[in-house]
Amino acid sequence: MLKILLITGDAGEAQEIYYAKYRLEEEGWEVCIAALKKGPFLSVVHDFEPGFDTYTEKPGYLVAADLGLDEVKPELYHGLVLPGGRAPEYLRNRPAAVSLVRHFLEAGKPIAANCHGPLLVLATGLAKGRTLTCYPELEPDIRAAGCEFVNKDVVVDQALVTVRGWPDNGPWMREFVRLLKKTYPKANEQTGA
Repeated sequence: MLKILLITGDAGEAQEIYYAKYRLEEEGWEVCIAALKKGPFLSVVHDFEPGFDTYTEKPGYLVAADLGLDEVKPELYHGLVLPGGRAPEYLRNRPAAVSLVRHFLEAGKPIAANCHGPLLVLATGLAKGRTLTCYPELEPDIRAAGCEFVNKDVVVDQALVTVRGWPDNGPWMREFVRLLKKTYPKANEQTGA
């Protein structure tokens, strides 16, 4: 069975957390949520409303983190999910989070990053030359890191799948699941899917 690590925390985007978790579990795979510490944290809902220049934020669901970042053994996981929201903005400043993302990049394991999630990929210093997408307002950050920004629903660059936000959840998980199955061809046999 594939094991997928999902890194998020307070102010992580609820639709990106839960859509990824349930879609991957639907494949018969195990999803472990890691945050700064094990236990509950509050997600948020980012929505787009008329009259606002950017998204609005509302309280989301209480989410249970299975592990604290310092408890994660990245070698046990086959893939990584980085939901957006505001969580990646502070997690990129936490060495434990950056180190975990670096492990997946260096090992060439599949990574799915949504909205602000690519900020964690950029924080590793290993993204230069990659093509990706993200929440469009982060385009300057992407370009400053030496990457090419493409404003479309999903971009796959080697083992990295990126999307702009929760409206692109379908293409996000479609491509990530496809990549996981290609990377680990025996995954279907193990789950009976």
